[in-house]
Amino acid sequence: MEHLFSPYTLKGLSLKNRIVLPPMCLFAVEKKNGIATDFHYLHYASRAVGGTGFIIIEMADVEPDGRITDYDLGLWSDEQVPALARIVEACHQLGAKVGIQIGHAGRKAEDAKVPVAPSAIPFDKNSKTPKALTTDEVKEKVEKFQQAIKRALNAGVDAIELHGAHGYLIHQFHSPLTNQRTDVYGQDLTKFGCEVIQAAKSVIPESMPLIMRISAQEYVKDGYNIDHSIQFCQAYQKAGVDLFHVSSGGEGPLIAAFGNPGTHAGYQVPLARAIKQALDVPVIAVGRLDEPALANAVIGNQDADLIAVGRGMLRNPHWALEAAVKLRKEPQVPKPYLAGF
Repeated sequence: MEHLFSPYTLKGLSLKNRIVLPPMCLFAVEKKNGIATDFHYLHYASRAVGGTGFIIIEMADVEPDGRITDYDLGLWSDEQVPALARIVEACHQLGAKVGIQIGHAGRKAEDAKVPVAPSAIPFDKNSKTPKALTTDEVKEKVEKFQQAIKRALNAGVDAIELHGAHGYLIHQFHSPLTNQRTDVYGQDLTKFGCEVIQAAKSVIPESMPLIMRISAQEYVKDGYNIDHSIQFCQAYQKAGVDLFHVSSGGEGPLIAAFGNPGTHAGYQVPLARAIKQALDVPVIAVGRLDEPALANAVIGNQDADLIAVGRGMLRNPHWALEAAVKLRKEPQVPKPYLAGF
């Protein structure tokens, strides 16, 4: 039977277990230069020591004004590659595979002097009004995604994840709430996302899976629901996405996990299951899955293929090892830690 500690392979990505550290912005860049610090190194390497099978490094932004804040990682410069390569190499040595999330905050770029977006609609009354991108500027953003992905490949990652969730730029394009354009990128709400996917596929190895994180539901008035997200996921799958990382929210005041709806355990699993069944595509489930028995059940019931544990691993970098003990699986404990187990 499939379970949390069964191996998993997708194309050329082979994982020792189904446990994922999802991308979570640490806001820990010290000099506002987008370069990973020793804190980032320790953060990711410690989760690899702790038994995580797949680590997805937090969103690295494709340009300085694409950051949520000035303290986020970037991949707009070759100078940012070595620090990430050091992290990837350490995680590999410790038995984990590594992906990285590539994204652009769009209108949610808090520290940009003038943020950009599909349409000139501010996120809320306290946010700056973004500049609506011209058609040519949209095409330039696609190119910047591609260049950032090339740098990620130079850092040695095993997979690329595109950030199409939580109200950031790709999400802003496929959401009817935020895309009110009249050009080709408004006539087809998935065009920008599909072009980014195609740009990614043109540079990554054929054996490397392309992941997209999506918000499967918006928790705001007139926001889209699972039916709309299935439609845009179908377009993205056709364009080349191999795996969907299914979250929700981001166009309301807060991402769902911090506010509405209720934050009961596994609240987003039905969304992941719906995408998986509708598209016959592998998915990562995320959202209050830090109880090992629940995470294991989601895999065993074939509701998802991989389980992302975020806050649980912020609290405990050895979550995977302790989950193995609770589930009576054989934990792959590093030799120096054997006495503790």
